[in-house]
Amino acid sequence: MTKLTKKEKFAMLKAIPAVAENPILVEFIDHEVELLNKKNTSEKKPTAKQIANSAVQNEILDFMEVGHLYTVSELMKSVPALDGCSNQYASSQVRALVNAGAVVRTEDKRKAYFSLA
Repeated sequence: MTKLTKKEKFAMLKAIPAVAENPILVEFIDHEVELLNKKNTSEKKPTAKQIANSAVQNEILDFMEVGHLYTVSELMKSVPALDGCSNQYASSQVRALVNAGAVVRTEDKRKAYFSLA
């Protein structure tokens, strides 16, 4: 059996004759469906952390040169935004750039290298 959404459940309630005859219940159901529609279509703004991460990623891209391979450790030493950051944080920022298609990851002898796409 498939799971019903809230919208589908409200539609089923409205189909019941006793509920359909009660204007208070119909108004309540319509209001709840409207709230669900608003919740699903609202455009979400990026969080402060996402904005900060975007700035770090842009700085990484500005530093990288075409045709040069970089390790995460090299980027941490060279990019000012990554100064004092953990290796995991730097790796996650570079991985986000790889997922976005801006950076290419290559592996040589189990060591990861990154270059501009």
